[in-house]
Amino acid sequence: MSFQFRILFIGLLCLMSYASQAQQFPRIFKKNAPKTQPIEAPATRSLETFDVQQYLKDLRKETDSLIYKDYVNLKRRLSPISEDTTTLIWAPTNQLVKVSEQIMIDSIWVTAFEYYSSWDSQKINIYNFNPKDFKDTVHIKLYDQFFGSNWHVPLQETRITSDFGFRRIRWHHGTDLKLNTGDPIHSTFDGIVRIKSYDRNGYGYYVVVRHKNGLETLYGHMSKILVEVGQEVIAGDVLGLGGSTGRSSGPHLHYEIRYQGLSINPTEIFDFNIGRIKGDSYTITANSFDHVIKAQQAVYHRVRSGENLGLIARRYGVSVNQIARLNGISTRSIIKVGQRLKIK
Repeated sequence: MSFQFRILFIGLLCLMSYASQAQQFPRIFKKNAPKTQPIEAPATRSLETFDVQQYLKDLRKETDSLIYKDYVNLKRRLSPISEDTTTLIWAPTNQLVKVSEQIMIDSIWVTAFEYYSSWDSQKINIYNFNPKDFKDTVHIKLYDQFFGSNWHVPLQETRITSDFGFRRIRWHHGTDLKLNTGDPIHSTFDGIVRIKSYDRNGYGYYVVVRHKNGLETLYGHMSKILVEVGQEVIAGDVLGLGGSTGRSSGPHLHYEIRYQGLSINPTEIFDFNIGRIKGDSYTITANSFDHVIKAQQAVYHRVRSGENLGLIARRYGVSVNQIARLNGISTRSIIKVGQRLKIK
């Protein structure tokens, strides 16, 4: 065997030996990646707009005295610089109330209610509250000494001279209390002065105070007013001095209590015979305004001999123009005996 052939043969043997001892790797097959499942979009949610008016309606329906719940600190004041929202978590807003007269009222019990943003320092009944639609029962907390809120009689001596009720040809919406000219007149509950005005043909000098318990009180025939619109008062503060201004037959205080602008008999809350309040709470029902519904009913008059439009108007406390308008006649029309006129 030639030398070259032996070298080739040895090389071939070596190659066969290496191949037999080499590591065998499995064949790798690339598998198709599994198809990804499409991600489902989250179900759309129905977003309903928050009904502020319904919320406030439900709030007032439950009670007009929520200020006495949850231990709210009435002595604290909110300011535009530092507002403590933790004490108002139950209230719809914590913003200052800015009334039409540009008066900033920052008492916590006022800013806590949207109800108090309704403000008018000229008109007594601003609430557009129809007693015929009122079917609820509202429990009002008149005062609560735990929160530093109290009550006070409107006069030091409370002697009734004229009761709440129908008087001759019109409804008397308050209770008249005897006084001497110059006697101090007190706020009966904590509140804020809403009206300071003069009514020549009615209340004379009078004041209306809006209270934190949801009521309002009116004090008429004063000789002098000692408070201003927007001024915060507490029970017992002097609002003015007694007198006989306006439509008055002598010195007395005409005292009214109103809810949503409608009058309530003050003797249901105060016992003026002993000068005391009857309790710390008062319940308002639909029956509380039966007198208002009756007073709103149409009134007619049958003309008698010797009467004219001016005489009839004075008798019912209305204007000649109102009678003429309601009956489709002129203010100069001649009326006949037996003629039926609508008065109001």
